Amino acid sequence: MPQVLALIAAGAGLYAGYKWVSRTLQAAQKTARVREGDLREAMARAKGEPKDLGALERDPATGVYRPRSK
Repeated sequence: MPQVLALIAAGAGLYAGYKWVSRTLQAAQKTARVREGDLREAMARAKGEPKDLGALERDPATGVYRPRSK
């Protein structure tokens, strides 16, 4: 009989853990959808055009590309 009670308790714990993970993932998905919508709106307002930096040249010291000095 104690094994049955332990099995029931373990099952209840697994079910509660499943529900918690499910709620957490749904909340994260909702947040991601909201942020994606915000990003799409911002891109639409900016017309989605990237900023023109002109010609880039590689900085040999850091290896980073930067706008060419005038």
